[in-house]
Amino acid sequence: MHIAIEQQAAIGAHPLILTLDTHGVPHRWITWQHACYYYSKNQVAWSMGGHAFTVFGGMNRVTGERSSITASSIIAIKGKAMAMKAFSQVPPLNNRELFHRDRQICAYCAGMYTASRLTRDHVVPFSRGGRDTWMNVVTACRSCNERKGDHPPEQAGMELVYLPYVPNRAEYLILTNRRILADQMEFLAQHVPAQSRLRAQRP
Repeated sequence: MHIAIEQQAAIGAHPLILTLDTHGVPHRWITWQHACYYYSKNQVAWSMGGHAFTVFGGMNRVTGERSSITASSIIAIKGKAMAMKAFSQVPPLNNRELFHRDRQICAYCAGMYTASRLTRDHVVPFSRGGRDTWMNVVTACRSCNERKGDHPPEQAGMELVYLPYVPNRAEYLILTNRRILADQMEFLAQHVPAQSRLRAQRP
């Protein structure tokens, strides 16, 4: 699939490019402008994916030809090598990624809700020594959160229908991009743990 960026820019649909280190480990999302910078500086080690984006520049006064750069949707950057420790670093926690991790399903009643009806619930409340970490938070509807109150689930007579977990970097990249291309999702899915709830999610 080939897309001209000029046409996409006109409708405000800028694709994000997935960058990898030289070992093929997912790194981060960048804009197509940033990708063009890497291409122009010859810093792209290799590329893959079924999508390509062409960016057109100015006209050459001598040849009369228009400059262009064709970028792939997945590119590996020279000189960037993430250690596995970095790949396993705990990603920052916020409600949007939390709700996506839990597929917008309440951890207590198993109902699926819109984001406006969901809250971040601390399994072990702050007053009981709980912390604001991936392993201590779940998605809860407002009704269940109010019912649970300032108590652990067992004291509130409630049970978790799923357990919290820490997303790895590949999962976090999936969580933070609302418009992942099919080839990018296919690549990232290979790095998602088997127990991840994101395995049932589609772009």
